[in-house]
Amino acid sequence: MPETPVYLDHAATTPVRPEVLEAMLPYLGREAFGNPSSGHRFGRQARAGVERARHQVADALGADPREVVFTSGGTEADNLAILGTAQAAAARGAAMRVAVSAIEHKAVLAAAHEVERLGGSCRVVPTSRDGVVDLDELDLALEQRPAVVSIMWVNNETGVIQPVEEVAKRCEAHNVWFHTDAVQAIGKLPVALARFRSLLLALSGHKLGAPKGVGALIVRGQPDIHPLIHGGGQQSGIRPGTENVIGIVGLGRAVELAVAERATEARRLEKLRDELEARLQASITDLVTLAKAAPHAPHILLVAVPGTDSEAMLMHLDLAGIAVSSGSACTTGSVEPSHVLSAMGVPMPLARAAIRFSLGHESTEDDVVRAAAVFPGCVAKVRRLAGVLGHA
Repeated sequence: MPETPVYLDHAATTPVRPEVLEAMLPYLGREAFGNPSSGHRFGRQARAGVERARHQVADALGADPREVVFTSGGTEADNLAILGTAQAAAARGAAMRVAVSAIEHKAVLAAAHEVERLGGSCRVVPTSRDGVVDLDELDLALEQRPAVVSIMWVNNETGVIQPVEEVAKRCEAHNVWFHTDAVQAIGKLPVALARFRSLLLALSGHKLGAPKGVGALIVRGQPDIHPLIHGGGQQSGIRPGTENVIGIVGLGRAVELAVAERATEARRLEKLRDELEARLQASITDLVTLAKAAPHAPHILLVAVPGTDSEAMLMHLDLAGIAVSSGSACTTGSVEPSHVLSAMGVPMPLARAAIRFSLGHESTEDDVVRAAAVFPGCVAKVRRLAGVLGHA
């Protein structure tokens, strides 16, 4: 009987947790199916589910429930923060200007490019070779008084933690709104929003054991944000439209669980990640751990083996029953190397060989042992194939 495949791609998505599914079940059938904007009992039941989830998210992160705006996911939350603040600035006669780091998720970079297409401008803040944002360059960007600065909390490819509290402090000193994509930080790092006077924070449900298609933007303070969607007055008009009740209920429970378990789970994941790295290094002596010197979230390990290609490695690992990624799931299949690794100055051959292992709630030591055991064989096959093609 074949072994169960090993899933080590939790930074791309996670399975729905049983506790989350249990919370959602009443809203999947006839028990609480109403429109949350309806005034009758069916609508009130649905509204109660949405508001309970709003309080769960707020309480877990140290926010006010009125600051929680539910979205269709992290991408929409990022777009709402960047385009919404930029367009609001233009409406009041200010410059439609944004600043983003060079290693942001494509959702942030694409939103910034859209600002440029609409006649605004974007300044890209570079990073060090370890993938940490250059604070001196950030200060130069802040002198231009952008409508918003976007620096992600944890990079989804490298796992590098950015100095978000310092960034927030500098943004506040210039009276500039700070947005952070915290999709990979929730449940992995202490995210206590009480420390921030003003902040726009994006999160995504399917990275936490909730279903796909739901997320939130935490709007801390009183920013001027133009909605991207126009319709009814739901969610104070910032994100109108009938709420995704089922997904929102799942998100609330998932955030609640992830934050409650964070300290214990982060230590467990860090131990598994370190064991995986040690086993890989022991069997592949020239293996390179990328961005190793920077502070890291506990669940992501990005490595590269000279003389290999990530797409070929992914295929062989998948055939061996190990599911991993070459980086961001949003760019899989791209022939270009990761924009994150390019921004860090990683040499092209090494960038094309990058493999991301990402651990999650279901990950076990056996998963790590099995992945490390098959990895050398996959490396040998890919190198052998590369040698044959190189001499063809």
